Amino acid sequence: MPRTLPRIVLPESREAPSITLPAIGQGTWYMGENLVPRQQEVAALRHGLDLGLRLIDTAEMYGDGGAEEVVGEALRGRRDDAFVVSKVYPWNAGRDSAIAACERSLERLGIDCLDLYLLHWPGNIPLEAFERLRDQGKIRRFGVSNFDADNLRALDAIPAAAECATDQVLYHLGSRGIEVDIIPWMQDHHIPVMAYCPLAQGGRLRSKLLSSSVVNEIAAKHAASAAQILLAWVIRPTGVSQDGARGVIAIPKASSPAHVEANAKALEIELDSDDLTQLDDAFPAPREPVSLDIV
Repeated sequence: MPRTLPRIVLPESREAPSITLPAIGQGTWYMGENLVPRQQEVAALRHGLDLGLRLIDTAEMYGDGGAEEVVGEALRGRRDDAFVVSKVYPWNAGRDSAIAACERSLERLGIDCLDLYLLHWPGNIPLEAFERLRDQGKIRRFGVSNFDADNLRALDAIPAAAECATDQVLYHLGSRGIEVDIIPWMQDHHIPVMAYCPLAQGGRLRSKLLSSSVVNEIAAKHAASAAQILLAWVIRPTGVSQDGARGVIAIPKASSPAHVEANAKALEIELDSDDLTQLDDAFPAPREPVSLDIV
């Protein structure tokens, strides 16, 4: 019997049923900035949708809206294939300004409704605006990004925050601080973590991780690349729920169809206990709380 590929479940909200998504999605940081041809970025996202990588994450910050425009082009004729996430600047997160910011994002994306809208960094938590947007049918769910454990505990005190769908944070093998306090909070609340920079794209350890002899030996064992092992590690079955869903979804960016295909194949890699022990020994998690890594 074939193995079920890793998946996450976003819980039911007031306006949307629970939804199951593959544990790897598609990030868009640095898209829309003319670093590679625009049509190559569009093709990469569309190929990801072909492979079932339904979640596409973007933000008004990325390329000053340029990434949302790239995503919008990729979504033409494919809206039903995608779960679309965008993020609002904290300084646009007022009662009315968040409404206007969301409407601008929807216009750039060429869609009527976001599946998930996140506050990009801690600040004024625009719950009233999020609820108004949901009531207006412009978003289905809301959540946060770059919230540390203290921010999450403060969020706990706000009744409407019970419907927070995720916390999007930096997480990779070389940055494991969230395992001390954020992941336990998320597990207690039955909410999946969304991991940005899962390949340490924005971190100082990228080359060290990719060149690690331990990572590369495990990659050879699985006939995979070092990057695929890093992705498989991020979505490993830590805090698995009773239905087998994972606790983390990774959102790596890929600017070419070949790169997207390599990311998707990481869903098929099942790291065994020996692999995980070796990786833990080489890159141990901290034992005490540390400052949240942000890039």
